[in-house]
Amino acid sequence: MRLKLVPETTNIDFFRFVPITFGISAVAAVASIVLFFLVGLNYGIDFRGGTVIMTETEEEVPIGEYRDILGTLDLGDIAVTEISDPAAQLTGDEQFSALIRIEQQGDDPASQNVVIVEVQQTLSEAFPGILFLSTESVGAKVSGELVQAGILAVVLAIGAVLFYIWLRFEWQFSVGAVAALIHDVILTIGVFALVGLEFNLAIVAAILTIVGYSLNDTVVVFDRVRENLRRYKTKPLKDVLNLSINETLSRTLMTSVTTLIALISLYVLGGEVIRGFTFAMIWGVIVGTYSSIFVASAVLLRLDVKRDWSKDDSKGGTQFANIDA
Repeated sequence: MRLKLVPETTNIDFFRFVPITFGISAVAAVASIVLFFLVGLNYGIDFRGGTVIMTETEEEVPIGEYRDILGTLDLGDIAVTEISDPAAQLTGDEQFSALIRIEQQGDDPASQNVVIVEVQQTLSEAFPGILFLSTESVGAKVSGELVQAGILAVVLAIGAVLFYIWLRFEWQFSVGAVAALIHDVILTIGVFALVGLEFNLAIVAAILTIVGYSLNDTVVVFDRVRENLRRYKTKPLKDVLNLSINETLSRTLMTSVTTLIALISLYVLGGEVIRGFTFAMIWGVIVGTYSSIFVASAVLLRLDVKRDWSKDDSKGGTQFANIDA
């Protein structure tokens, strides 16, 4: 017996909910922008500059002790996070690890190196046998360049999507797809501002992955829309869109659910290091699936689209009649 998340044939009127879903999306987008400017993101050292030191001890050291000892060094903003390894807990081989984040100490790299040595010496005296598994530093200049590169990567990715969809379909499809992508990116940034998880280069990579995932879902729906527009030349666009979404619903949900199963497993068992990345991916899959149905298609319905692919634009058709995938 095959697993079915939805029946093989469905007849859901998705556009009955458009006023509600569009309102929710608009409110969520505005709230995300407000959170970004009022609360801000918890930038990691990739964007702020500074040092991250990973430690390991045989016995558990309370986070408060780390903070008390390092607080005597007067190094400014210091954040200490406990790292848990669920897999090691199950086997009984757990080592106690922590991530120590120290803000950038001036623009001189030598100053930061001095701070690293001072921190390691202080912790070694306080906790004999402590191991320093890794030390990563990012200067203020490099962090500024990474911010610009991260923003540029997201903008170029969305621009490339706009151009690709415009060539593959029509400009109305392109606007709908990009509206969904911008919606997904804004909501992802908003949820990070809300929950306060560290925002670093790994999260930028997750956002780019979300863009690709959301685009894949949207293209699947739009491809079926184009097929049905050719098949049902007199059917209203709203009915064609509903039919197309229903026909691809099983595939969309099955892809999303199987992806979420893998991501949730990584989130639970993968440890602290990749938790932010997997959280962003989980959120992105959910919001990307939502936007491909309720945002991209709704924008396409609002913009309307030509129905006769056998004519050029001047005769009511489309100039991209010979472009097909």
